[in-house]
Amino acid sequence: MCTACACGTGDAAPVTVATNEGTDRSVFAVSGMTCGSCVSSVSAAIGKVDGVSGVDVELSTGAVTVSGTGFTDQEIRDAIERAGYQLSGTGS
Repeated sequence: MCTACACGTGDAAPVTVATNEGTDRSVFAVSGMTCGSCVSSVSAAIGKVDGVSGVDVELSTGAVTVSGTGFTDQEIRDAIERAGYQLSGTGS
């Protein structure tokens, strides 16, 4: 079931996390997103992190690309979890 809107769709398959620390772009794999509302929730939560200038969410793969400077991976993880989702493949 969709964690954000309870639309009744199943969980998306997890994707391996790939993070490029120290660069202007990081890619995270988020599990549990199943619809447009999920994408909006994750995008909005990450967009509020200081230093984030762009968020691109690929619903079909769960890949979330975050651009900007000055943010940490932990800040992005916290924002994703506040939105009701988890990073895939991290044991969290």
